[in-house]
Amino acid sequence: MSRAQARHQAIRTAQTWKERFDGREGATPPVDQIFGSNVFGLRKMRERLPKATYKAIVATIERGKSLAPEVADIVAAAMKDWAIEQGATRFTHWFQPLTGTTAEKHDSLIVADGQGHVLYSLSGADLTQGEPDASSFPSGGLRATFEARGYTAWDPTSPAFIVRAENSATLCIPTAFVSWTGEALDKKTPLLRSCDALNNHAKRILKLFGTDAGVSRVVTTLGCEQEYFLIDRDMYHARPDLVSSGRTVYGASPPKGQQLEDHYFGAIPSRVLAYMSEVEEELYRLGVPVKTRHNEVAPGQYEVAPLFEEANVACDHQMVLMETLRRVAPHYGFACLLHEKPFAGVNGSGKHCNWSMATDTGVNLLDPRDDTHTNMQFLVFLCAVIRAVDVHADILRASIASVGNDHRLGANEAPPAIISIFLGDMLTDIIDQLERGSPRRTIKGGAIDLGARTLPRIPRHSGDRNRTSPFAFTGNKFEFRAVGSSASASWPVTVINTIVAESLDVIATQLEKAMGKRPTESKLRNAVKRLLKQVIKDHKRVIFNGDNYSEEWAAEAAERGLANLKNVADALPVLKLRRATNLFKKYSVLTPSELESRLHIQLEAYIKRRQIEAEEMLQIGRRMLLPAALGHQRRLAETVVKTRAAGVDCDVEAAALESFVGLVQDFRAALVALEIANGHEDEPIKHAKVIAKNTLPLMEALRDAGDALEAHVEHKLWPLPSYHEMLSIR
Repeated sequence: MSRAQARHQAIRTAQTWKERFDGREGATPPVDQIFGSNVFGLRKMRERLPKATYKAIVATIERGKSLAPEVADIVAAAMKDWAIEQGATRFTHWFQPLTGTTAEKHDSLIVADGQGHVLYSLSGADLTQGEPDASSFPSGGLRATFEARGYTAWDPTSPAFIVRAENSATLCIPTAFVSWTGEALDKKTPLLRSCDALNNHAKRILKLFGTDAGVSRVVTTLGCEQEYFLIDRDMYHARPDLVSSGRTVYGASPPKGQQLEDHYFGAIPSRVLAYMSEVEEELYRLGVPVKTRHNEVAPGQYEVAPLFEEANVACDHQMVLMETLRRVAPHYGFACLLHEKPFAGVNGSGKHCNWSMATDTGVNLLDPRDDTHTNMQFLVFLCAVIRAVDVHADILRASIASVGNDHRLGANEAPPAIISIFLGDMLTDIIDQLERGSPRRTIKGGAIDLGARTLPRIPRHSGDRNRTSPFAFTGNKFEFRAVGSSASASWPVTVINTIVAESLDVIATQLEKAMGKRPTESKLRNAVKRLLKQVIKDHKRVIFNGDNYSEEWAAEAAERGLANLKNVADALPVLKLRRATNLFKKYSVLTPSELESRLHIQLEAYIKRRQIEAEEMLQIGRRMLLPAALGHQRRLAETVVKTRAAGVDCDVEAAALESFVGLVQDFRAALVALEIANGHEDEPIKHAKVIAKNTLPLMEALRDAGDALEAHVEHKLWPLPSYHEMLSIR
């Protein structure tokens, strides 16, 4: 079967899948019966553990108490019994290495008893520690090939869960992953360390305000909105670029993309709704509290969003969610694309991370409440975030740097690479009042009369939202909108936690000094006002409530001194700065060698992914597009020759042939130029900069030449499914 025939077969298969689900609605699972049914969390522990053991594990989870070996043995036995009842025969330490995905090695729960029989076993040692090979994962120099030993360590704060396949069930135990030397080789360990750092300094602020009674811990909370694309599975496999790099390196824009804005929040197609329902059911069973589903802006693009959870669990659940989206898609003839920009010319996908701080008594520390201007504790936490984002905007930008995000950021669909904060009218007004002296009012939103008797008066928020801002306050949290859809949320959240912990440390230290040995309420109030006034004066440049997409803002941001790190090659070297090294070292989040390893790993990933994309462009161009174009050229030439042989004037056809030959020559020249440029540099930062400066423009030129051919080549000759075909069939 030729490539063109395979493409047309993929289109017919896609239509068959669509017809199978037309008119059907997604089933609604009995959530109250299934939620968390495949999770061994506190509820299951309370049912199955002795009271003393349960209290000990709660103390570990909620207050960070160390876990005694005998407690681990009892928990492991109960977890094993529960897993067997659920049909599990294997267990795995589920961890998040620096690949950006998850990893697992399955071990049997079944062991021989030495007497010709078998029994089920999971010891406390099996539960708490594993030993995967550490040399085969990216380590950025922390481990050499001959230094293989690594450890996984049980994270009791994240519930164990069971993943089911067609004929198996596996108990997954969330773990950290570290080297034999104790250095972090994963994304969970630094996240947990950053949570501890923020907790320590947030509690100092609460103590100053006298609001720490009953508070054992301050946690960061997180809710991630996950965007993704669905295309037909056969079309996906007919696109080598999607398979190898997750995005289309060629593809002419269809006549209808997202211009009419008719897909956003539109009626969800039946097949997609059935897929979403199964995804939700799987996630409910795994205890992931998904809340929202809808069509996104681009054709074929959708979104799912969960409720808030503690950041560590939320990051684990994000990895489970992405894997579930991919795993369920083939059941409905789909492939799920999590790349930030799988299709040029339409919106890309992000992972909006809604981040906040809360006490373990249930108080959201970023909730402004009614009379915000009198809520000085809230204003301290707010200004700590403002200071953190301004001082470390470059590190925050580096935390979301990736190949996929380079295609997306700043493209009138996502926040730009310039990091700024949106506060809205009410908070901006209070900040202005603080800078002038004492805040005396809070802007109220009021109510909106919709002008029809049957419609209710609805409350108006005190400020609008800003979808163009990379870091926006949205009522009682900050929304970090610049995180890429394929990324783990752990690293950006680790950075936010760490930089905010530093700001809380600075503010707490100054307030403690101002209060002296005899603190009073008036002393505190005056000290807070003086300090916040200075913080705002020093860091208000990072606040911007306007259109972040505009060219005017880029110019204004430069005048304000805000960094514009446009790509990975610009952003990642920030991690080499002494300021970054000292920051992560001081708050015990990453040692200098651990931070340096992450820089090397991310640079290496950038270089390799770009090289894969470039090589894929060359192979598709030489082996698929050029033969199709030459076939079309041959047909045009035959038409001209035969028409002239018949004695008929064909100057128009000859001109069309000449024009098309020019397009083919341009394409050949672009292929050669990229092939020559796709070289190598020994120094990773230099190599990344060369790719960004030299290779990428050549890749864009080759794509333009290839897309120009697609616009002219006869449809049945073109070997790749088109944008119209991939994005229009639901």
